[in-house]
Amino acid sequence: MDEVQAKKLVETYSDMILRIGLHYFGQVCDAEDICQNVFLKMIREKRLFDSPEHEKAWIIRVTINECKNRLRSSYYRKTVRLEDCADLPEPFIENEKSGVWQAVRDLPRNYRLSIYLYYYEGYSAGEIGKMMGKNENTVAAYLSRGRKKLRRILEEEESKGGHEYAR
Repeated sequence: MDEVQAKKLVETYSDMILRIGLHYFGQVCDAEDICQNVFLKMIREKRLFDSPEHEKAWIIRVTINECKNRLRSSYYRKTVRLEDCADLPEPFIENEKSGVWQAVRDLPRNYRLSIYLYYYEGYSAGEIGKMMGKNENTVAAYLSRGRKKLRRILEEEESKGGHEYAR
C-alpha cells in the first residue's frame, strides 16, 4: 500500500472508526488508539476486497474486535479515567515517607518496576512480563533478586540506626 492509498483510507474511514471507538470508550484518546490499530492492521495485512462495501464491513468488524480486545485487556480493566480520579490525593505522598518505599525507589529499574507492579498495583508476574516485554520467569527472578536487595538495604539501614530511609 502506497502513501496515497493510505491517505485515502484515513480520509474515508477515520471518522467512522473514531465514532465507533467513542461509543465503546467515551474518550477520544482510546478511540484514537483503536483507529491507529485498525489502520496498522489494514496496512500490514494488505487485504484485497471485492467491493467498497466489503472493505467498509471488514473495517467495522476489525474496529469492533479491537474495541472488545481492549476492553478485555488486563491493562484496561485495571485503569481508571483521569476524570474519575480528580478528588483523590496525589499518589505516594504517604508512601514516600515510608522507609520501604524509599528503599524500593533505590533499587535498579527492572527490580523496582517489577516490585512496584507486583506489590503496589497487584499484577501477576505473567502480566508484568507482558507489560515489560519479558518472560514470566525473568520477572520472577527480578522479584526475587529485588526482594533480596531490598532486605539487604533495609537491614543495613537498620543496623546503622535507620537514618536514611526513616525520613
